[in-house]
Amino acid sequence: MNRFSGRLALQQRVLPVYRVPFFDLLASACDDGLSLFTGLPRPVEGITTAKDLKVAKYTLGNNIHLFSRQFYLCYQKGLMNWLKAQNPDALIMEANPRYLSTSPAVKWMHKNDKPVIGWGLGSPPISGFRKQRRLSFISQFDALIAYSQRGADEYAALGFPREKIFVAHNSVSAPPSSPIPARRSTFDPSTPSAGQALRPSILFVGRLQARKRIDMLLRACAQMESKPRLVIIGDGPERAALDSLAKEIHPSAEFIGAKHGAELKPYFEEADLFVLPGTGGLAVQQAMSYGLPVIVAQGDGTQDDLVRKENGWQIPPDDFGALTSTMKDALSDIARLRRMGAESYRIVKEEINIAKMAEIFVKALNALR
Repeated sequence: MNRFSGRLALQQRVLPVYRVPFFDLLASACDDGLSLFTGLPRPVEGITTAKDLKVAKYTLGNNIHLFSRQFYLCYQKGLMNWLKAQNPDALIMEANPRYLSTSPAVKWMHKNDKPVIGWGLGSPPISGFRKQRRLSFISQFDALIAYSQRGADEYAALGFPREKIFVAHNSVSAPPSSPIPARRSTFDPSTPSAGQALRPSILFVGRLQARKRIDMLLRACAQMESKPRLVIIGDGPERAALDSLAKEIHPSAEFIGAKHGAELKPYFEEADLFVLPGTGGLAVQQAMSYGLPVIVAQGDGTQDDLVRKENGWQIPPDDFGALTSTMKDALSDIARLRRMGAESYRIVKEEINIAKMAEIFVKALNALR
């Protein structure tokens, strides 16, 4: 990996546990270190946050949350004091117009002739006055890092110079270091005496909340003739409702509870297919690192580069028919399923992982020197 010969500062609204490996890896590529500033989420968000980093320096500020939903705004108290104390050579900030502390920080950096990079999802098509306001906001950055190619295209369509846009595919996992687990080459659900060992195994990993649409996953499995084994890992506000639904329509569903890190390994190794029927879900990359084909609902674009026809399926969100038919199709050809799993593994090993992500961040920083 190339290096950034300076001191980097990086702002985020919050520090989720899953971002720690990336920030520490990026810090190790900065000659004079990396300092991170965040606040805490609202309690209702259910985000598991980290308290420290191993390589990067970390400062916890005070997030002041204003309003909610489409009117939400956030002011990060303490950010300017942190920025002046760090006096970095470059600053990376979330490119989110809802954060009120962004413009003062950018102005301070520019006053001291130092660059600022915005990091964001993109900007869905808008028009008129809203488009001008959004362009005015992102134009204050010297470059942009997009989570996906779709996000980069959206920034360019808005009017930001394409040559100043970098794509760092959103990732939370290191390249896999172990080979693909060995998996059986046949399913035979018609053999009751064999038990569930020969049934196809479907896995979900994530927080149990309404937007994940695990209810649809339960109903889809209940309709399938193969009666696949369904393993659901996670906890959350929908746990009781889902457990009740499962008892009614798919009683063999297994609710494992919350698991993290190495605890997840045996479940990924036993699975044949990973399914994420709702929005969000960073476990997709982890599933791919174990050689699993994936079915995901279409979202903000971060899945577009990750899930392709060679390794999985993207389905319309909240489309029960599409979910059911795609799951049946996926499990109808086990040889194809294994080939797609191998391609998942290749993608996260060679193309989309935190090492590649950090490389793009360093490339963007060095392009502004």
